[in-house]
Amino acid sequence: MINYTYSIHSITPKQLHGFFIGWLNPPSPQIHLEILKNSDEIVLAIDGTTYHVVGFVAAHTDKILTASISLVEVLPSYQGQNIGQELVRRILERLQHLYAIDLICDLDVQPFYEKLDMKPCHGMMIRNYENQSGFIM
Repeated sequence: MINYTYSIHSITPKQLHGFFIGWLNPPSPQIHLEILKNSDEIVLAIDGTTYHVVGFVAAHTDKILTASISLVEVLPSYQGQNIGQELVRRILERLQHLYAIDLICDLDVQPFYEKLDMKPCHGMMIRNYENQSGFIM
Protein backbone atom coordinates (compact mmCIF):
# COMPACT_ATOMS: atom_id res chain seq x y z
CA MET A 1 0.00 0.00 0.00
CA ILE A 2 1.23 3.48 -0.88
CA ASN A 3 0.63 6.28 1.61
CA TYR A 4 0.87 9.97 0.72
CA THR A 5 2.07 12.74 2.99
CA TYR A 6 2.69 16.48 2.70
CA SER A 7 5.35 16.53 5.40
CA ILE A 8 8.94 15.42 5.79
CA HIS A 9 8.36 14.88 9.50
CA SER A 10 10.37 11.78 10.53
CA ILE A 11 11.78 11.30 7.00
CA THR A 12 15.48 10.42 7.04
CA PRO A 13 18.08 10.22 4.25
CA LYS A 14 17.94 6.41 4.54
CA GLN A 15 14.41 6.56 3.13
CA LEU A 16 15.50 8.54 0.05
CA HIS A 17 17.76 6.15 -1.87
CA GLY A 18 17.43 5.39 -5.59
CA PHE A 19 16.28 8.73 -6.98
CA PHE A 20 17.83 10.92 -9.70
CA ILE A 21 18.55 7.99 -12.03
CA GLY A 22 20.56 9.05 -15.06
CA TRP A 23 21.81 12.30 -13.55
CA LEU A 24 25.54 12.94 -14.10
CA ASN A 25 25.98 14.33 -10.58
CA PRO A 26 22.94 13.21 -8.55
CA PRO A 27 22.16 14.77 -5.19
CA SER A 28 22.90 12.53 -2.23
CA PRO A 29 20.02 11.38 -0.02
CA GLN A 30 21.11 14.04 2.52
CA ILE A 31 20.91 16.79 -0.12
CA HIS A 32 17.60 15.32 -1.34
CA LEU A 33 16.19 15.76 2.18
CA GLU A 34 17.38 19.39 2.19
CA ILE A 35 15.69 19.94 -1.18
CA LEU A 36 12.42 18.68 0.28
CA LYS A 37 12.85 20.79 3.45
CA ASN A 38 13.39 23.94 1.37
CA SER A 39 10.49 23.38 -1.02
CA ASP A 40 7.30 25.32 -0.41
CA GLU A 41 5.03 22.38 -1.21
CA ILE A 42 5.81 18.67 -1.35
CA VAL A 43 3.97 15.40 -1.63
CA LEU A 44 5.71 12.13 -0.79
CA ALA A 45 4.64 8.61 -1.71
CA ILE A 46 5.72 6.13 0.96
CA ASP A 47 5.62 2.35 0.74
CA GLY A 48 3.49 1.31 3.71
CA THR A 49 5.50 -1.89 4.18
CA THR A 50 9.10 -0.66 3.89
CA TYR A 51 8.45 3.00 4.87
CA HIS A 52 10.79 4.08 2.06
CA VAL A 53 9.90 7.11 -0.04
CA VAL A 54 9.09 5.73 -3.49
CA GLY A 55 8.04 8.98 -5.16
CA PHE A 56 7.93 12.71 -4.57
CA VAL A 57 6.97 16.03 -6.10
CA ALA A 58 8.30 19.42 -5.02
CA ALA A 59 7.12 22.94 -5.87
CA HIS A 60 8.16 26.50 -5.15
CA THR A 61 5.62 29.30 -4.97
CA ASP A 62 5.13 32.95 -4.09
CA LYS A 63 1.84 31.77 -2.51
CA ILE A 64 -0.02 34.61 -4.25
CA LEU A 65 0.14 34.20 -8.01
CA THR A 66 2.58 31.59 -9.29
CA ALA A 67 4.20 28.24 -8.59
CA SER A 68 6.76 26.09 -10.30
CA ILE A 69 6.86 22.31 -9.95
CA SER A 70 10.58 21.64 -9.82
CA LEU A 71 10.91 17.87 -9.37
CA VAL A 72 8.70 14.83 -9.92
CA GLU A 73 10.18 11.36 -9.50
CA VAL A 74 9.01 7.82 -8.85
CA LEU A 75 11.48 4.99 -8.24
CA PRO A 76 11.77 2.77 -11.33
CA SER A 77 10.45 -0.33 -9.53
CA TYR A 78 7.27 1.58 -8.55
CA GLN A 79 6.54 3.17 -11.93
CA GLY A 80 3.39 2.11 -13.76
CA GLN A 81 1.28 2.11 -10.58
CA ASN A 82 -0.17 5.64 -11.04
CA ILE A 83 1.99 6.97 -8.20
CA GLY A 84 3.39 9.81 -10.34
CA GLN A 85 -0.09 10.76 -11.49
CA GLU A 86 -1.34 10.83 -7.91
CA LEU A 87 1.62 12.91 -6.73
CA VAL A 88 1.05 15.52 -9.44
CA ARG A 89 -2.72 15.49 -8.93
CA ARG A 90 -2.25 16.16 -5.22
CA ILE A 91 0.24 19.01 -5.65
CA LEU A 92 -1.93 20.63 -8.33
CA GLU A 93 -4.84 20.45 -5.89
CA ARG A 94 -2.75 22.25 -3.25
CA LEU A 95 -1.77 24.93 -5.78
CA GLN A 96 -5.12 25.31 -7.55
CA HIS A 97 -5.81 28.76 -6.09
CA LEU A 98 -2.86 30.23 -8.01
CA TYR A 99 -2.97 31.86 -11.44
CA ALA A 100 0.04 30.05 -12.93
CA ILE A 101 1.52 26.64 -12.21
CA ASP A 102 4.52 25.91 -14.40
CA LEU A 103 6.60 22.80 -15.00
CA ILE A 104 9.46 22.28 -17.42
CA CYS A 105 9.76 18.75 -18.79
CA ASP A 106 11.17 16.82 -21.71
CA LEU A 107 8.95 16.41 -24.78
CA ASP A 108 8.60 12.66 -24.27
CA VAL A 109 6.79 13.13 -20.93
CA GLN A 110 4.46 15.92 -22.02
CA PRO A 111 1.63 13.41 -22.70
CA PHE A 112 1.79 12.35 -19.03
CA TYR A 113 1.18 15.93 -17.87
CA GLU A 114 -1.44 16.59 -20.55
CA LYS A 115 -3.54 13.83 -18.92
CA LEU A 116 -3.53 16.04 -15.82
CA ASP A 117 -4.88 19.05 -17.77
CA MET A 118 -1.51 20.75 -18.13
CA LYS A 119 -0.80 22.50 -21.45
CA PRO A 120 2.45 22.47 -23.46
CA CYS A 121 4.36 25.74 -23.74
CA HIS A 122 7.78 27.07 -24.66
CA GLY A 123 10.34 27.93 -22.03
CA MET A 124 13.93 28.81 -21.38
CA MET A 125 16.44 27.36 -18.93
CA ILE A 126 20.01 27.28 -17.70
CA ARG A 127 21.58 24.08 -16.45
CA ASN A 128 24.85 24.21 -14.46
CA TYR A 129 25.61 20.50 -14.48
CA GLU A 130 28.68 20.98 -12.30
CA ASN A 131 26.24 21.98 -9.52
CA GLN A 132 23.78 19.13 -10.16
CA SER A 133 24.63 17.28 -6.93
CA GLY A 134 23.42 20.25 -4.87
CA PHE A 135 24.73 23.22 -2.99
CA ILE A 136 23.92 24.17 0.61
CA MET A 137 24.65 27.66 1.81
